[in-house]
Amino acid sequence: MEKVENFNKKLSHWFTLVVILWAVFNFFFPQTSTWVIPNTSYLLGLILFGMGLTLKTEDFVRISKRPIPVILGTVAHYVIMPGLAWLLCLIFHLKGATAAGVILVGSCPSGTSSSVMAFLSGGDVALDVSIEVLSTLLAPLMLPLLLSLLAGQYIAVPAVSLFLSTLRIVVVPIVLGVLIHTLLGKRINAVIKLMPLISQIAILLIIGAVVSANHANIFTTATALVIPVVMLHNLCGYGLGFGFSKLLGLQEAQQKAITFEVGMQDSSLGATLAMKYFVPQAAIPSTIFSIWHNISGSILSSWWKSHSKS
Repeated sequence: MEKVENFNKKLSHWFTLVVILWAVFNFFFPQTSTWVIPNTSYLLGLILFGMGLTLKTEDFVRISKRPIPVILGTVAHYVIMPGLAWLLCLIFHLKGATAAGVILVGSCPSGTSSSVMAFLSGGDVALDVSIEVLSTLLAPLMLPLLLSLLAGQYIAVPAVSLFLSTLRIVVVPIVLGVLIHTLLGKRINAVIKLMPLISQIAILLIIGAVVSANHANIFTTATALVIPVVMLHNLCGYGLGFGFSKLLGLQEAQQKAITFEVGMQDSSLGATLAMKYFVPQAAIPSTIFSIWHNISGSILSSWWKSHSKS
């Protein structure tokens, strides 16, 4: 177990680089991950099951004891990121599946990497995790609603199917994980220690599948603007999230948590739903976001830690 934990630490440290190298490898050798394409929803369920396993009843008690920052952070996430995605599509004249993919990743709940970045920056990790949990549990409602409102002009949105699928892929695994943790307690500590490694491998497999399915369309005229749009989306999300928390007069640690929670998306969910309900091209923004927000988050957390007032 110690060797596995050490390997997980090394993978976590170099995860951004590994993601980039794996994406490049699958671009040149797309047949490597074609078998994963029909199984991405199961992999995402595994990731979220692992998230559920790490949660305790105390986590939900914490939300109920100080709900205002959690609610405000969640509202900020679901207002700022979808709104930014829609606005960027208008500014850059994105159309069709590409525009829908940008709005899809913008409508996803907070990314699991945000809690890592909050920890590294000296932020309020408890607040970060609370917002992450609440935004994820709201995803079955928010995703179909936001996509119908903002992306309906670009692509047909199967709202009911999307709701049911997101409920099954997102909420059920989390609830199952919480129940198992509640029932078995410390007896599953060994499994919990393994879940971060399993989750990172699952994320890599999903990224490989999306790149494999889109290798012929990633660098085309139709998708040329996706990279700068995704970068702007993420960076503006950080900026507006920070400005929002600053305006509320929150403490520095809370500002850091909300900044990461607003700006970082569950891009694995975006890629999975795009592959399942739209066309492979709609998954490209989520894939690029997955790579980019790990880079930007690492840079911001390092800078913030070294320039922290506390």
